[in-house]
Order: sequence, then structure tokens, then C-alpha cells
Amino acid sequence: MSAGTFSESETHVIITYTQDDGTTERLDTEDLSALEAAAIEEAMDDVPWRVIESRLQVQDPTALRAILWAFRRRTEPGLKFSEFDVPGWRRRLRARITREEISDALTNIMREALAKSEDSMIDAVTPHLRKLAEDPDDVDAVLDGLGKGHLTRRAKESAG
Repeated sequence: MSAGTFSESETHVIITYTQDDGTTERLDTEDLSALEAAAIEEAMDDVPWRVIESRLQVQDPTALRAILWAFRRRTEPGLKFSEFDVPGWRRRLRARITREEISDALTNIMREALAKSEDSMIDAVTPHLRKLAEDPDDVDAVLDGLGKGHLTRRAKESAG
């Protein structure tokens, strides 16, 4: 995803954690306190929050683990980040973005694409947005709302 695709405001990221019994816990970064966010930054060797958000978008295991750790510390205050592990993290932890972030990203891309009279930028980013989306159908809904629903249909036809 190109720089500038997401708006300059903070990205709203949802972390899903699949527990041993198969249930999924949903952790919203907007629910973190300022102290929890600072603790995450410190635990990750003073990585700025903006960088942590970027690392979440690429499913970075340390960033994912740090978010889960911060939420776990609410009930286990003595939990140390250096000792906190998530076995099977690849299948258990996922970062997702909300419909609002999808809308922001596609709106920004639309502005760039309209300025250049091309849809290729939208075509290039929609598969990535579908992977990140909490609900992949939100990508299609936003494209429809932006008057670019034909891109969704075109992608489905070429995949089928």
C-alpha cells in the first residue's frame, strides 16, 4: 500500500485473537488508554504509535502480541512483555481495519485515481484491503458507495 493511502488520522485497528476453544476475542485499539499505548511503545523499544499501527497492518507478530499483552495486563498487572508469548500466532492473531478505514483509504485512492483518470490504483489496493478488513464485504460496499462498484464486479469476473 502506498504512502498516503490512509488518512493522516490514526487508523482504527481491530485485533482478533482465536482462543484455544475456537472462540474469537475482538480487541479494538481505540479502547486502549494513553498509558496502555505508551506501555506498548515502551515494550517495543520506544517504537512510536504511528509505526506500531503500520506494523499492525502488515501483521507484524511483535505489534500484534503487544496489543494482546496490553489488554491482558488489565487482569494480570504483573504480566511482562518479554515473557508473554502467543503460540500459533499466525493462525490466532489478526489485525483488521474497520469500514471507516476502508472508506478513508478508498476515498484517498479515488482522489488520486480521478486526478490521473485511472482505476488501476484502486484495483491494486482492493485485495489488500479485503485481507485487512474485519468484513471483506465492506470493501465492495464502499466501492459501490464511491461509484466504483464496477471494479468489484470486474475483479470477481476475472477471478471466476
